[in-house]
Amino acid sequence: MDMPRRRDPLLLLAAVSALALAWPASCADPVLFPVSKDAATSLYTIPIRDGANHVIDLAGPLIWSTSPPPTAHQPCKQRYRRCTAYPYNPVTSRCAAASLVHTRLVANTTDGSNPLRQVSVRAVAACAPRSLLAGRLPRGAVGVAGLAASSGLALPAQVASAQRVARRFTLCLPRSGGGEGLAVFGGGPLFLLPESAAGDLTKTKTLSFTSLRSRRGNPSYYLPVKAIAVGKTPLRLPGDALSAAGASGGVVLGTTAPYTALRRDVYRPFVDAFDAALKREWNNTRKVPSVAPFELCYDSRTLPGPTRIGWLVPDIDLVLEGGKTKWTFGGLSSMVDVKNFTVACLGFVEMKKPEKEGYGGAPAVVIGGFQMEDHVPQFDLVKRRLGFARVPIFTSCSNFNFTRKG
Repeated sequence: MDMPRRRDPLLLLAAVSALALAWPASCADPVLFPVSKDAATSLYTIPIRDGANHVIDLAGPLIWSTSPPPTAHQPCKQRYRRCTAYPYNPVTSRCAAASLVHTRLVANTTDGSNPLRQVSVRAVAACAPRSLLAGRLPRGAVGVAGLAASSGLALPAQVASAQRVARRFTLCLPRSGGGEGLAVFGGGPLFLLPESAAGDLTKTKTLSFTSLRSRRGNPSYYLPVKAIAVGKTPLRLPGDALSAAGASGGVVLGTTAPYTALRRDVYRPFVDAFDAALKREWNNTRKVPSVAPFELCYDSRTLPGPTRIGWLVPDIDLVLEGGKTKWTFGGLSSMVDVKNFTVACLGFVEMKKPEKEGYGGAPAVVIGGFQMEDHVPQFDLVKRRLGFARVPIFTSCSNFNFTRKG
């Protein structure tokens, strides 16, 4: 996944962030947006303004679109000068200067089970040149909705300020062809159908927790990963590969990476370990030629499964700080069916060109959208921690009831 080039100023004057956070509140219920997955690009979009789709970018520090919103107010100004931001296209790695305007975002409040009522959320957004949309974005997308923790102009901070809700948001990303997922800003609860069986997916006893780390000048969410294990066996990796403390390396979450991408010195041991572990558990597997963008592919007829939890392949564990907490990806999150389900490929890819000019240095691992689908990552921006859980196998992120109550 390409990372943004550093710009000075990175976004805009600090006073503008303060202005964005100063608007009055209108309600205390969490705010709900539907999330769709684009089949052509594998990117996720959210209709934050008049139904216009914006690409979700976990590392994005602001909201931008290519034309002034029809409900836009006057451009924001600082000491009689128009404020300027530098919106960034996370797919094409291009950025451009743009003016900031006051606008309103359309959303619904929620009780965790249904939408309750429509609300208009005051916000500041950047009006970018149309050329910034060129190439590899979902058809109809007009911009990007940034979800970074470090910026007062990112969507979580603006919703929290305008609606006086908790600085916490939850994603539930849908699978291709599976309907809409959701993003909830302001806390829980969160229920998927059937409610009586699934329960509140944001309960403390449901989620596992780990701290969120950051790198100076980098808006990405870093995880404190101590090791990566395949089939319970830790990989032998370069000593600093998974650490966010150095000039590069670390593990980040990235919704604009369709599949988890690993730097070559992490990817090669990972792929070899997975193939070896699968052969130990199931020696009848037969590899087939690669199917882009994947390298390691198998004849589906020689794999164990499929089952409701996917192919019965070795688990992939992110071993988190302390060594007792793990984020586990089973067959449903690690294998991708291709060629009309006759081939199944390991859904992890090698970083083709690691960025050297990114925000604070490039990561070694970017956990992509496919691996986060049908999980419930909850980002607590006050406690700086991530809660996460697997959605129960009898439901999915597409099973939220979007029928409005009343």
